Amino acid sequence: MTKLFWNAVKASPAVLAATFLAANAAWAEEANQNVTSVAQLTQASKDMGQVTSVSQFSDVQPTDWAFQALQSLVERYGCIAGYPNLTYRGNRSLTRYEFAAGLNACLDRVNELIATATADLVTKEDLATLQRLQEEFSAELATLRGRVDALEARTAELEANQFSTTTKLSGEVIFAGSQVFGEDRADTDNNPNNNPDLQSNTTFSNRVRLTLNTSFTGKDRLQTRLNAGNIVSNAGVTGTNMTRLGFDVSDTSNNIAVDKLNYSFSLSEAISVKIDAVGAELNENVNVFNPDFASSGRGALSRYGRFSPIYRQGQGGAGLTVNFNSGGPLSLSAAYLAPRSNEPADRNGVFDGSSTIFGQIGFKPNPAFNIGFAYAHSYVNNAAGNVSIFGNTGSTLANRPFGGGIATSSNNYGIQATFQPSSKLTIGAWGGYTVATAESGANRGRNAEAYYWAGSLAVKDFGREGNVLGLIFGQSPRLTDNEGGAEDPDTSYHLEGLYKIQLTDNIQITPGLMVIFNPEHNDNNDSIYVGTIRTTFSF
Repeated sequence: MTKLFWNAVKASPAVLAATFLAANAAWAEEANQNVTSVAQLTQASKDMGQVTSVSQFSDVQPTDWAFQALQSLVERYGCIAGYPNLTYRGNRSLTRYEFAAGLNACLDRVNELIATATADLVTKEDLATLQRLQEEFSAELATLRGRVDALEARTAELEANQFSTTTKLSGEVIFAGSQVFGEDRADTDNNPNNNPDLQSNTTFSNRVRLTLNTSFTGKDRLQTRLNAGNIVSNAGVTGTNMTRLGFDVSDTSNNIAVDKLNYSFSLSEAISVKIDAVGAELNENVNVFNPDFASSGRGALSRYGRFSPIYRQGQGGAGLTVNFNSGGPLSLSAAYLAPRSNEPADRNGVFDGSSTIFGQIGFKPNPAFNIGFAYAHSYVNNAAGNVSIFGNTGSTLANRPFGGGIATSSNNYGIQATFQPSSKLTIGAWGGYTVATAESGANRGRNAEAYYWAGSLAVKDFGREGNVLGLIFGQSPRLTDNEGGAEDPDTSYHLEGLYKIQLTDNIQITPGLMVIFNPEHNDNNDSIYVGTIRTTFSF
């Protein structure tokens, strides 16, 4: 049957166009249900390359049974395309979008030849054959036209009633149940007898985020995010920020607030710029080298397990971030963030108050390995009243080595890497070192040092396609040297296991357990356990 079809095409290529029309009518029902087919057809056309001679196809030989038919369609009508590498792949199955792309090219070419009255290319016999086939399939063609008209009407209705021609709405909703277990509440002294009992109840909380992404040119994005939630940090119960969950960013008592507003655009194919008006976060703006766990809604359950604390510098206010060659073998990122940029009082604002200058260089020698070196210089003035060098990860002493009301600067150094030996396995690690300096008070000029590290393992499609088994182990920020001040006496360890279950494309359930050994880097404190089940709805 196939050879008979191609013999007919060889004799009269106009048969091909008519046959395309007849076959397309049988598929109209599916096209009627898929309003995105136009975009996919366009992509299929872009993936093909026009040729002028059948000899340009490296995989087509004169001995092939369809050679003469291809030769006629290519050299006589010029409406058969190949792949960019100049192959035809005649034995490969034809997708419907490629079929439609070929049909469109042949019909355009036939109409062009008819319009220019090129009699030596389109013969009367060809046109007679085409007319006869059109008459024979007139019912099918009429049905097809009717269905196309209905599809166009539906598309017009959707466009008329859509939310916006420039804005897309997306959302994420989190339901979370959590329970803290342990003997005693953690503290920072060396007397284990002073620790009060840890008293905790099972909690159920939520967080809702609606994001409006607006594009004015097709190459830019204005992001406005609305946030509401009632997730209360468990640090008030456990006595340490080491037990905090990754999505307990703030408790708004379910009041809606704009927590993120920014505009990003490209200066060129290699350079992108992002301007944050509020809610600037380095982890949202640059590569954090922890793709499976970085998200607060779909990543690690813990705050520390999401990414290196170096990316928590300067978060919350305005900022400017520039990325060069993102995703390339050599990439660069630079940022300036001002967390209290909206306050006009003295020693606040964009340039006179708390700020972070950040730089990162990334190396990706091959698709499996990616490593980055980061540096951040941060300053938090004493007007803030609550210094937190590591974004409330690690011990209290590490975050506030000189006290909460002392202006503090810090030089932060970090190295992060990911290794993917296969598509189903990702190994990650990060480490960091910080030197903090007191910038006010009687101890001005005093230095303190802290460091941290962690490793992660993600096994994809574990048990079921789309599921991820995760393990994170490390040491959160620990103060090891404080000139004339208190230091963390021992070492805490962070252990976290989780299993992301992908129920559907839009629903994910993640049960997990976090264990903090020697909380607050003090072995007088008993281990604390945090069990959590997080359900994430995305749309």
